[in-house]
Amino acid sequence: MKVMPTIPVVFALLVSIVPGTAHAQNDYPDRPIKMIVGFAAGGGTDVVARLVAQKMTEALHQSVVVENLTGASGMLAAENVAKSPRDGYTLMMGSQTTFAVAPALYRKVTVNPARDFAGISLAGASPLVLAANPTFGAKTVADVIAMAKAAPGKINFGTGGVGTTPHMTAELFEHDADIKMTHVAYRGEAPAINDLLGNHIPMMFANLSAVIADIEAGKLRALAVTGPHRSLSLPDIPTVADTLPGFAAETWFGLVAPVGTPRDVITKLNAVVRAGLADPQTKKRFDELGMSDGTSTPEQLDAYISSEIDKWSKVIEEAKIQASD
Repeated sequence: MKVMPTIPVVFALLVSIVPGTAHAQNDYPDRPIKMIVGFAAGGGTDVVARLVAQKMTEALHQSVVVENLTGASGMLAAENVAKSPRDGYTLMMGSQTTFAVAPALYRKVTVNPARDFAGISLAGASPLVLAANPTFGAKTVADVIAMAKAAPGKINFGTGGVGTTPHMTAELFEHDADIKMTHVAYRGEAPAINDLLGNHIPMMFANLSAVIADIEAGKLRALAVTGPHRSLSLPDIPTVADTLPGFAAETWFGLVAPVGTPRDVITKLNAVVRAGLADPQTKKRFDELGMSDGTSTPEQLDAYISSEIDKWSKVIEEAKIQASD
């Protein structure tokens, strides 16, 4: 007589063959994790991603490998991650450029970050700095404004791409100062910084974390920071708001996974990220880069992304900013 397996045995067999089950999740991670960045290596988002990935690698005892996939203000990377398996092995470190600005800027975008991603944790924020090549004639924000008014459209400024936070900050600067400059878009912040160092462009708004070493070395001149207050890393540098009252802009960074990633995986990753960012050595490194190391719950990041989409959509509409698809 054929004996049927008992219910516990049947359940055990199902657990062993069905991917994404509780048993498999308890073993997470059992292989390397990819952390996708939508911009070139060396830019602000990349810097944060590598700091976080290092701490995650140490805590999870599995490699967390940062991969750079550039294009469309990070949206190519976002589309790649959104279509990835929902198993916690493909993550994305992005900023409001990708999660809040680009979806409102590009008409053919197929990704809605508020719908297609599950937040893991905020990773921090970085003020921008108006950085100039030392040969550029302007030494203050007032100088830039005066030069732009005298020769509208003659001053070029670089960014890591249309819709990036540096680009949006420059557009806001032009609006508030009532000037016109010429935007030169690059495929990532690092290439723009390289051209700034080479004097191919005279100035740009850059993430402070990405250029502070060049500023301290005298390779670039800092004219102003864009936060509401002076940076602890550059205490002698004024704010843009000292010249244009009320002006403020910062880049925030957040780690996400494809929506539908198991909740216990999200919870585990959140705990690891928060512990890593609380490490004194990590905090010291963030301070050296002029960045804050704020974290959040997954739910707080989800809500923040939604609110930022609403905010930047209005800015784009009012400023009539357009991107070529």
